[in-house]
Amino acid sequence: MSSCCGVDSQAQIDSAQRKLLWTVLILNGVMFFVEFIAGWVGQSSGLIADSLDMLADALVYSASLYAVGKTLKHKANAALLNGSLQLILASLVVLDVIKRFLFGSEPSADIMLSVAVLALVVNVICFAMLYRFRNGDINIRASWICSRNDMLLNTGVIFSALLVSSQNAAWPDLLIALVIAAIVITSAIGIVRNALQVRRGEADKIEDCCG
Repeated sequence: MSSCCGVDSQAQIDSAQRKLLWTVLILNGVMFFVEFIAGWVGQSSGLIADSLDMLADALVYSASLYAVGKTLKHKANAALLNGSLQLILASLVVLDVIKRFLFGSEPSADIMLSVAVLALVVNVICFAMLYRFRNGDINIRASWICSRNDMLLNTGVIFSALLVSSQNAAWPDLLIALVIAAIVITSAIGIVRNALQVRRGEADKIEDCCG
């Protein structure tokens, strides 16, 4: 006998979402370490910024995993938390750029290019996997938006690496780091605003079977 109003179907959707989110979480977690270490060794603020963006994505996916199958209030709280963490991470990127601008840096274009290409491949895979859930709840939407933005950022790092090589200067690396920080801040503000709207409008409603 089927459960009330397709509960079994919703459980299957929740299970599929959990498997998907675990996969993209692991991919982004691994790439965070790869990019951060490469950015540190290669003196690249752009790679460090992109790595922290990967970490921010991992936090989004973690929050999404927590929220799967829970109430709107829990989902909004999870989105609010990951949006706030993204703001903190973006601020750290800005501080790193200021430090390297004041004290100088010599980013390695070869390291930037190779790692950014790898990151782009990973994000294309994540984007393709998340695509069919892009119209899901607030946290799933946030996950898809992050993956979509990341592909653009990876392309930006690749372009900045080419400029670092051709211009023999650090400014393209610092510039892309600031661009990434600005995009993360804008995205995070959107996630926080959306979460607050959900909390104000829906968090206190009782969710009956079948809505």
